[in-house]
Amino acid sequence: MLEGLLIGLQTAFSVQNLLMVIGGCLIGTFIGMLPGLGPMSIIAIMIPVAISIGDPSAALILLAGVYYGAIFGGSTSSILLNAPGVAGTVATSFDGYPMARQGKAGKALTIAAIASFCGGTIGAVLLMVFAPALSTVALLFHSAEYFALMVVGLSAIAAFAGTGQVGKAILMTLLGLIMATVGEGALFNMPRFTMGLMDLQSGFGFVTLAMAMFALPEALFLVLNPARSAQGDGGDIKDLRITRAEAKSIAPVIGRQSIQGFFIGVLPGAGATIASFLGYAVERNIATEDEQKEFGKGSIKGLAAPETANNAACTGSFVPLLTLGIPGSGTTAILLGALIALNVTPGPRLMLDDPQIFWAVIISMYIGNLILLILNLPLIPYIAKILAVPRTFLIPFILFFTLMGAYIGQNNATELLILVGFGICATVLRFADYPLAPLLIGFILGGMMENNFSRSMQLYDGPSFIWERPMTLGLLVIAALLVVLPSYRKRRARARQEGVAEGD
Repeated sequence: MLEGLLIGLQTAFSVQNLLMVIGGCLIGTFIGMLPGLGPMSIIAIMIPVAISIGDPSAALILLAGVYYGAIFGGSTSSILLNAPGVAGTVATSFDGYPMARQGKAGKALTIAAIASFCGGTIGAVLLMVFAPALSTVALLFHSAEYFALMVVGLSAIAAFAGTGQVGKAILMTLLGLIMATVGEGALFNMPRFTMGLMDLQSGFGFVTLAMAMFALPEALFLVLNPARSAQGDGGDIKDLRITRAEAKSIAPVIGRQSIQGFFIGVLPGAGATIASFLGYAVERNIATEDEQKEFGKGSIKGLAAPETANNAACTGSFVPLLTLGIPGSGTTAILLGALIALNVTPGPRLMLDDPQIFWAVIISMYIGNLILLILNLPLIPYIAKILAVPRTFLIPFILFFTLMGAYIGQNNATELLILVGFGICATVLRFADYPLAPLLIGFILGGMMENNFSRSMQLYDGPSFIWERPMTLGLLVIAALLVVLPSYRKRRARARQEGVAEGD
């Protein structure tokens, strides 16, 4: 391991590779800021450039820099415009955008930058220490365990619901699950619920739905509710620094979510999206009653948790890619294709046959996270000034990027009609005080859950996999506890209050 580290240091600190890290981080950050252009799109575009470099180490360092740079930068549009173009930054908007509306855009971006840096750096340390051992743990997870993991993700929806809104959150989650069934099914390659429209055969696009649920209603809200446009002090960039008390408050959150996010990222198929949602849900559930009320209204813990978890998960996703040759997400599948195109075979022998590639990528992650922090912190006052733009200009700006993001996502004009239709429905639901986040969670996890459930049913000829696989049963028990615990805590608190009232 020590010998490998020395080889990695020597390779990563060459002038060419340092330029690759800086270039990848810069490209990834700015692309991540644009809603609709996620890491998958830009990495696919960058593959010919990477292959032309010739050196596999430099090529992979460049592509890895683009990957975590895009996740790092994706928080900016979520916080400032409520337009998450990357699935991994959806949870960031839950508390990041309310902070920006309160005139704390600078502070929100600072917390996001620090949380991202810490999550990525701690993830890189864990990757270096645990990569060989974790590759065997990842192999223990089969389709049954992934199905149970998705159920755990769905069971945490209470964390995304406001006070007394759990019923509404469940309804929205079910609607998201229903929407995930549109298109070709997991068992049979036959279109379903497409109403005869060819454009719906591949289902609804994530970017289109994310824009329809968050960005478009925001623009329509600013038009329909002019008083909202005057709320907050978005143009005045202040409070860039976090206080000692705030740093002390988010430090344990960053520590917990770096570890949790990394281990979720290790599981092929889990990735940054599930890590960010579970990170947010866990922190809300373990918070005190007063802190829970702040979640969704500008909680610094609610912002730090998903930002830490998604960056740690990005680093963790390199474990199955490099040690097993298994892509954990769409982005790492593209990276796998790039590795094969560069005549590099990822797998258990990569550490032995090409240690300079394996260790150089890990070392470059340290350098990349440091570069991202140095790049982002000084730019925060300038980035946050987007909120100083008059609303008459900002509304068309949001609408333009929303429409562009939806069109680029599928390269199909029908997506624009779907976007407008869902956007209007989402605006009505917001006026009716229905939480929109559970719908998107149901949609994202629904497809993955159905695919893994179908595979498990085929392998075991029925639902016997639930009790035959202890890990699956354990995860489903955790899911049940996540559903029951919030209502149990509320009943206990109510009983205590009644007891106090009777005593008076």
